Amino acid sequence: MTACPTGIAHTYMAAEKLTQAAEALGHEMKVETQGSIGAENVLSDNDVRDADGVIIAADKDVDRSRFVGKRVLAVGVAEGIRHPGELIERVRSAPVYGGEDGGAGTAAGTAASAGTGGGKERGVGYKALMNGVSYMIPFVVVGGLLIAISLALGGHPQADGGLVIPDGSFWKHVNDIGVIGFTLMVPVLSGYLAYAIGDRPALVPGMIGGWIANTGALYGSKAGAGFIGAIVTGFLAGYLVLWIKKVRVPRFVRPIMPIIVIPIVATTALGLFFIYVIGRPISWVFTHLTGWLGGMTGSSAVLLGAILGLMIAFDMGGPVNKTAFLFGAGLIASGNQTVMGMCAAAIPVMPLGQGLATLLRRRLYSEQERETGMAALFMGLFGISEGAIPFAAARPAQVIPANMLGGAVAGALAGTAGVTDAVPHGGPIVAVLGAVGGVPVFFLAVVVGAVVTALATVALVDLSERGKGGKGASARTAAAPAVTVAVAAGGGAGGPSGTAAAPGSRTEAVCEPAPAPASAPTAGDGAKGGAGDAGRGDGAHAPADGPSVPSASPSPEVLSGYLTARTVRTRLAAGEKEAAIREMAELAAGAGRVTDVAELVRVALAREAQGTTGLGEEIAVPHAKTDAVTAPVVCFARSAEGVEWGSPDGTKARLVFMIAVPEAAAGDEHLRILALLSRKLMDPDFRARLQGAEDTAEILAVLAEIR
Repeated sequence: MTACPTGIAHTYMAAEKLTQAAEALGHEMKVETQGSIGAENVLSDNDVRDADGVIIAADKDVDRSRFVGKRVLAVGVAEGIRHPGELIERVRSAPVYGGEDGGAGTAAGTAASAGTGGGKERGVGYKALMNGVSYMIPFVVVGGLLIAISLALGGHPQADGGLVIPDGSFWKHVNDIGVIGFTLMVPVLSGYLAYAIGDRPALVPGMIGGWIANTGALYGSKAGAGFIGAIVTGFLAGYLVLWIKKVRVPRFVRPIMPIIVIPIVATTALGLFFIYVIGRPISWVFTHLTGWLGGMTGSSAVLLGAILGLMIAFDMGGPVNKTAFLFGAGLIASGNQTVMGMCAAAIPVMPLGQGLATLLRRRLYSEQERETGMAALFMGLFGISEGAIPFAAARPAQVIPANMLGGAVAGALAGTAGVTDAVPHGGPIVAVLGAVGGVPVFFLAVVVGAVVTALATVALVDLSERGKGGKGASARTAAAPAVTVAVAAGGGAGGPSGTAAAPGSRTEAVCEPAPAPASAPTAGDGAKGGAGDAGRGDGAHAPADGPSVPSASPSPEVLSGYLTARTVRTRLAAGEKEAAIREMAELAAGAGRVTDVAELVRVALAREAQGTTGLGEEIAVPHAKTDAVTAPVVCFARSAEGVEWGSPDGTKARLVFMIAVPEAAAGDEHLRILALLSRKLMDPDFRARLQGAEDTAEILAVLAEIR
């Protein structure tokens, strides 16, 4: 079985490689692919029953319940591409999968196998965190927007500048629904993080643990641990369930382990552990931070504002944030409104800054993240700092420092000018309603803080991606397990090589799972909107070194006629990826089907930011789904020196295909083309003939073999 998060090229490449290796070694193998165009060559019950082993080559979680009692080897999809022979040998001695109570059946077990076998770029921790964040985002967006809308339409201004929604009113009920969404987001983050590690038995402990973490009253704290506490409880719940699964129990107890024993034991143990062990330090921190801030009220306003801004931005609803907020709110009654003014300026900086970052560097973010960024901008206007939590949870090392820097700048500026706030709330909404003193400086502080946060976020995220080199380009296609009835999944880095298998195994089935809807966008799903600054494609023509159109005889039909002599170039001039994509887009324009070259380039680069389209074996297949093209078009070019594309095997791309289809292309035509290309390009002889073709006519003749 093979599969990858996007379910496109790597899925079919792994399937083809495994099939070729099995034939060479004298094995009979059936490979199920779970790609974006659906599951193909599905393994039947008879296939599984007759199989000697199952290989799962996948970069996402797959359902292994049908493989109970079979030897199962799970690796990353790139391992299926790079070392298929070794996998066939290794599966002969792989452990027998025992179902829910077997360690091999869990996501963590899967990741562990992938780790030992190579072929994965991200560990189980990263994948689990992304799983939790993807499920949390809808709760943040729905809850935050409902709260903001109810305040905007149902709030009544007060004499002190505050905004109150009357009890029992329609908008109060809308507000309450939004609060429920916000309340649930922390348990959901924790629960689905745990689920990705320990499977279904970990879901309840994770959710209840997240609720406990967010309810400070349970452990004597005025503030809960927020999303950071949820991450802690999620990991604790997941690994606790994994540990319990390893405990040997009598056979008659096994059926109730995943639905009764494990959830009850894990939930009780985790809940009590958080209340009595983790919660007390949180309460201690809250108390002592409050006392420490009280001792600073007579010090420098700039320093105090910067410290409060740092605290507000650190955990967004957690104990550190709540300490600063409640400290400022408590001083309002005593007549000191400047401390709350510092807090009010820092509160909207995080969501505004993260939303602005998604606009400044769209290619660094997925489509879902860009949509969350727009919602975060709206929430920031109403002082709802939680709008930035999805970004902080997904990239804590980059986003939290950037948030804190922007918050500190905003707090310090507000402190310098003596900005005041008469109500315990923040954001532009309180200034509009008249609760803020020193409005011009307040808005200046918010704007400067948000810009600093956005620029710092973009710089840190970009630095992080560059630091990973080629591997970082495929960060969003994290590796997952593979099976040898063979289940293989796509996308990931390779691992160490091993020995080839000896012939003799009877049947090996291979499957590949379809992509997860939330955590990994489908290939070609580029961002919409925002035309670039390059010229239109209508008048674009291939350069002088472009294709020569044969005149003696008609060209063979290639890929349903989408690739023609006009879209072939024998020598690619560009030496780096972005320039190569631009050159390929201009080549595609030669077919007369591109209306906006700049937009095509932008969408293709956005797809690259989701994960490299370098497939290895000196191949790259950049692709885009955009209305910048009026009909599907495929172009091909060769690079003599090769272009660094971040391929999983480290090779430079010498054979480059670009596929572009309109948004409304029926049947996901680009996925069908990608599947055809991926399978054929695994044939070394085909690649050699494509490299050795002397002119456009010969190239087209070779490519016509793709069917």
